[in-house]
Amino acid sequence: MHIKPRMENPIESKTLLTKKQWEQKYKDNTVQKKKALVYCEKQFGLVDGKTAAALVRHSEIYSIVGIIDSSLAGKDAGEELGEEKNGIPIFADLENAIESLSYTPDCYIYGKAPLETFLSKKERLLILEAMINGMDIISGLHEFFTHDPELSHIAALNGVQIKDIRKPPALKDLHLYTGQISQVNVPVVAVLGTDCACGKMTTAVELNKTLNQLGIKSVLVATGQTSLMQGAKYGVSTDALISQFLVGEVESSVVQAFKNESPDIILVEGQSAISHPAFLSSIGILKGSMPDGVILQHPPARKFRCDFPGLAMPTPESEIKLIETVSKAKVIAITLSHEDMNEQEVLTITEEYELQFRLPTTDVLSYGCQKLVQALSDQFPNLGHKIKLENSKFFLNKQDKGNLHLEGIDEFISA
Repeated sequence: MHIKPRMENPIESKTLLTKKQWEQKYKDNTVQKKKALVYCEKQFGLVDGKTAAALVRHSEIYSIVGIIDSSLAGKDAGEELGEEKNGIPIFADLENAIESLSYTPDCYIYGKAPLETFLSKKERLLILEAMINGMDIISGLHEFFTHDPELSHIAALNGVQIKDIRKPPALKDLHLYTGQISQVNVPVVAVLGTDCACGKMTTAVELNKTLNQLGIKSVLVATGQTSLMQGAKYGVSTDALISQFLVGEVESSVVQAFKNESPDIILVEGQSAISHPAFLSSIGILKGSMPDGVILQHPPARKFRCDFPGLAMPTPESEIKLIETVSKAKVIAITLSHEDMNEQEVLTITEEYELQFRLPTTDVLSYGCQKLVQALSDQFPNLGHKIKLENSKFFLNKQDKGNLHLEGIDEFISA
C-alpha cells in the first residue's frame, strides 16, 4: 500500500526568495533542462526502476516528459509511485511516445538499475532506434556504450551524443587518499542504509533541497549514477572504480565541494550497506568522507536483501553498531522507506524506533525533513544557530507581507 504524501505549501517552498526571484530561477532551470524520455520497461515503480523514479521526483538537468513501460502505458508516473499526479505520462514504446508528444525529446535515458551489467538484444535495438530518431543516449550501466563500435558509429551518423554516467575518470585523473579530508571544518553527514534501493539517495536529495530552501548552503556529494544524472555537481559512481581509488575519490569529492562552494554542510550519498556481503562502496564512502554524523535509511517491511532472496535483512540496531564500529561517526537519525507499508504502520514503526533507539525517525517522502533539520541543529551547534537565524528570517518575512501569525517561530518548517 502507498501513503498519500504531504501537501507542499507553495509559500514555504519559496523560503528566502521573493516571488519574482523564485519564478526567474524556475524559468532559468526550465530553459536549461533537456527534455528526456526514460526507458524503464516493466520495472517502473519497482526496485530495479529506481533510476527512473528518482528522475521523475527530481532532476536539475533533464525535464522528464515521459516514461516508457508498456505494462503501465496510459498511466501517470507520479500516481504509479504512490504520490500525487505529476502530469508525466507513461508510454508503451518510443514510437508511441514521439507520436503522443508531437515532438522528439532531446534525450533517451536508460532508467533501470539491474544487477546484470549488459543490455539485452531487444534493449540494444531500442537504443539504436532512439539514436536514429536523433536522441542523445544517457546510460548508467556498467556496459559503456561509448566503447561499443556499432553504437558509437550510429551516434556519429545521426549527430547524437552518448553519455556513460558510470564511466570513471581516466587513470591519470583518479585520486588516492591523502588525508586532506581533515581540512573540512563544516559538518559532513553521510546518508547510509541497510540495503540497496531503500531510499538513501531520495532522503539525501530531499534534505539537501530543504536545507537550501531554509537558507543553509548545503552541497550533496553523489556516489552513484542516478544522483549524477539528477545533476549533482560533485561525486563519482563509486561502484565503477578500481578499489584502490575508492576512498580517495570520495575524499577528493568532499574536499572539492568544501573548497569550491564554502558550504555550511556537506551531505554524502550512501550506497548499499556496510553489512551487505556483495558490495564494498559504503565502506569506502564511510572512510573517504569521514562523516561527523550518519543518517540511516531502512525499509522496515523488507524481509530479504534486494536481488538476494537468500539474504535476510539486517536490523537497524545491527547496522548502527557496525557503522559506529567502523567509524567514529554516530548515527543521529533514522529515516524510513514506506514500501509495502500503510500510513498507520509507518507511524507505529516511527514511534517504536524513537523509543528503542532514542533517535529522531521519519519518512521524508511523506512527512518532510523537519525532524532531520532539528537533529542537525541539535548535533552541530554552529549550524543550529544559523538554521534558527534563517528560520526566523522566514517568519519575519511573512510578517512584513502582512502575515501576523508568528506561532512556532522557534520551530522548523517542513519543506
